[in-house]
Amino acid sequence: MSGILAGIRVLDFGRYIAGPYCATILAQLGAEVIRIEKIDGSEDRYMTPVSEGGDGGILMQMAHSKKGMTLNPMKPEGREIVRRLVKTADVVVANLPGDTLAAMGLDYESLKAIKEDIILSHQSAFGDVGPYKDRVGFDGIGQAMSGAMHMSGEAGVPRKLNSPWVDYTTALIGCIGTLSAIMHRQQTGKGQLITGSLFGSAVLVSAVTLIEQSILAENRSGMGNRAYSGGPADTFQTKDGWVLVQSIGQPLFKRWCQLMGEPEWLDDPRFATDQDRGDNGHILSARMTEWCASRTTEEALSQMDEVRLPCGPVMTPQQVLDDPHLKAMGLLTDIDYPGLDKPAPVTALPLSMSETEISIKHRAPLLGEHTDILMDELGYSTAEISNFRAARII
Repeated sequence: MSGILAGIRVLDFGRYIAGPYCATILAQLGAEVIRIEKIDGSEDRYMTPVSEGGDGGILMQMAHSKKGMTLNPMKPEGREIVRRLVKTADVVVANLPGDTLAAMGLDYESLKAIKEDIILSHQSAFGDVGPYKDRVGFDGIGQAMSGAMHMSGEAGVPRKLNSPWVDYTTALIGCIGTLSAIMHRQQTGKGQLITGSLFGSAVLVSAVTLIEQSILAENRSGMGNRAYSGGPADTFQTKDGWVLVQSIGQPLFKRWCQLMGEPEWLDDPRFATDQDRGDNGHILSARMTEWCASRTTEEALSQMDEVRLPCGPVMTPQQVLDDPHLKAMGLLTDIDYPGLDKPAPVTALPLSMSETEISIKHRAPLLGEHTDILMDELGYSTAEISNFRAARII
């Protein structure tokens, strides 16, 4: 099956995650996606190196299902190549600062002058308006400036989550916008500019906390892994590891009280509501800490599962890879890549559709792997391609 986006061509000028993963999803839905990077390879190619050649894990995950091309759009000949590429494209994805886009001729007005119905999906650190619009940033900046790090911290020390959830959220939002723009163009014939930001994505995920602060001015401080509403909801150490427990809502609290042998706590005014239980969560966590400390992780999880209390082990990356449920869901696809001793376990989009094909198509491209083929398609001769390469234009 070719996928619902068969016939759509996407030019991916993105770096790292927010732009590239947006384009990756489009590729899994059947679009032809061309990853365009620097002559010597863009920085994200070499992050978390895992191959003999230094290509990294981020490349394996973000560039699969794409074609690869190298190009220097800052040179006049490179700008002409961009112009020819844009004429063949439906979508341009670029999570670059606005001034960089303009310098490369990838701003919306420049693209629109080349192809009237082009769609530009532009992700940046702070968006296209406001006092921070020209600032640069990564995932962690979004975490820091949205209140998330403050709320995740403990004892006055903020804490950043290692997994780049702001980047992925921005990529997903950008993909929703891009798909909507494709539908809009099918209906009206018009392209458009789509903008998203790391800051905006992080604020979205922090929305409930911001609403509470605006209305009630609680001025909460970080409590680590303990929840602000509901309880017990925290991490607890067992004899041989850690577990996370999330008791939210009266029915789950009742099950927990019965499991602990504390039925009188159901009538205790300190624990009458989720908010009460959150406010007095240190008491509930102390009881749960005592209970977990006398059990192995397997024993604790088994007993909580029996009463249908939401819980899970805190797992290392290797334990995740070995987990039978991960294998049963088929979330990882083993993909061979030159220079790897074994296949890379690339994560598929965790989505299945009964009538639409969505899948990983092939491995990430080697540096410039498809440059000659694409240049030939654009009408350049073998001699021109050779001269461009000698001049480091491609």
